[in-house]
Amino acid sequence: MKRLFDFLLAAILLLIFSIPLLLLCLLVRLTSKGPAIYWSDRVGQNNQIFKMAKLRTMKVDAPVVATHLIADPKSLLTPIGGFLRKSSLDELPQLWNILIGDMGFVGPRPALFNQQDLIELRTQKGVDTLRPGLTGWAQVNGRDELAIPEKVKLDEEYLHRESFFFDIQILYLTFLKVIRRDGVSH
Repeated sequence: MKRLFDFLLAAILLLIFSIPLLLLCLLVRLTSKGPAIYWSDRVGQNNQIFKMAKLRTMKVDAPVVATHLIADPKSLLTPIGGFLRKSSLDELPQLWNILIGDMGFVGPRPALFNQQDLIELRTQKGVDTLRPGLTGWAQVNGRDELAIPEKVKLDEEYLHRESFFFDIQILYLTFLKVIRRDGVSH
């Protein structure tokens, strides 16, 4: 049921947001060199690598590491990158990943391929068996501000509490976080 819900909602949202997404792609291209969509190698279900789509918010020569590991991430943002991140609009292309089954709407956020500490801890706790999500229990409880052990603790809690109604609650809390722009790193 979860996969059917994810597929149908992603298809509907892709239709609704197709024009705004195209306009955002155009804005990214007009304000910085490089592609509008950034395909990031991420760790998915059962630690399988997949390509996750995002609107590009960083300059093309930015290092491929978690934002919190960059000394001055603002210096690497494109002219509209800060806005895209703060509004979470950079995540819209992930609707494609949900549609094709690499991701769901709710689950642990997919780790970067080189975040070994996060990947190992999730694997130890069994969280790697979950399909990654556009949002998750950790995102609504701290988002970018959480230390890795705390994030994995929340991911593990989601693993044990996973249900359709819990997912609906997380989607609602995510909507509130995005509207309030809570816990977003630049």
